[in-house]
Amino acid sequence: MRKKKTYRTPWRTELKKNWPLYVLCIPALVFVLVFSYAPMGGVIIAFQDYKPWLGILGSEWIGLDNFRRIFEYQESIQAIYNTVIIAVIKILVGIIVPIIMALLLNEVRHMGLKKGIQTLVYLPHFLSWVTVAGIMLNILSLDGGINHFLANFGIEPIFFLGDPDLFRPTVIISDLWKNFGFGMIVYLAVLAGIDPTYYEAAEIDGANRWQQTIHVTIPTMLPMIIVIATLSLGDILNAGFDQIFNLYNPLVYSTGDIIDTYVYRSSLLNGQYGFGTAVGLFKSGISLVLIIISYRLAYKFAGYRIF
Repeated sequence: MRKKKTYRTPWRTELKKNWPLYVLCIPALVFVLVFSYAPMGGVIIAFQDYKPWLGILGSEWIGLDNFRRIFEYQESIQAIYNTVIIAVIKILVGIIVPIIMALLLNEVRHMGLKKGIQTLVYLPHFLSWVTVAGIMLNILSLDGGINHFLANFGIEPIFFLGDPDLFRPTVIISDLWKNFGFGMIVYLAVLAGIDPTYYEAAEIDGANRWQQTIHVTIPTMLPMIIVIATLSLGDILNAGFDQIFNLYNPLVYSTGDIIDTYVYRSSLLNGQYGFGTAVGLFKSGISLVLIIISYRLAYKFAGYRIF
């Protein structure tokens, strides 16, 4: 059987037919060009010994020296290591906990209680990290609420945000508290779309609630889990600048300093603009590769694609 030929509309005909829609796109296009693409010219600083008073055209060209320094400085290597550790744990916990909570909440039959819990766990997602950090500083400080409570049992005050060993767990738990409600909503939407006849058939076959969860609920959720897990690969080098910046201090640089905060200190505070740009460009390049890989995996295992 011969395939039916498809004809593309000439671009002039398309433009003439839908020109009002293209006109509406012009402001957004200009915005993207000015604020997203035009600043990309600044990445040339990564290859220069950039001096603000000389500008891009007058600064000395040093090639890949700034990139070599990334792997020579112990601080930059430590920042990369911290970023990967914190981001990977955030991704794993941020996938597992919402799944468990969605499964548990799906078993609640009282709709008022179910919606109330859903609202309570979702609300922190709307708080900025500045607000959350202020709350945490008050609660976790040496004279904060938790240490006052521990003092009743004779326990010495714990400096949660000043102890390198406790900083990472504190960051991960606070990120989970703030964001797991949003992930849970996604899985609840998947659960709401499951055909009830599947459960009825499983019940007729003698399956209990646990067996229905294992053989009906989780397999139905699996495509969404795969999509979220694979797309999360692109965030391996994004450990959360807003959160870390508002919580960390020099005492926890060894375990809490990430690439974004290191770039901020190196470039804006220490004046090493070329080196800071090189670190940021290195991170962006790796993130781009990971995003491409994650989309390939999402399409291969779950049939998910944007384009």
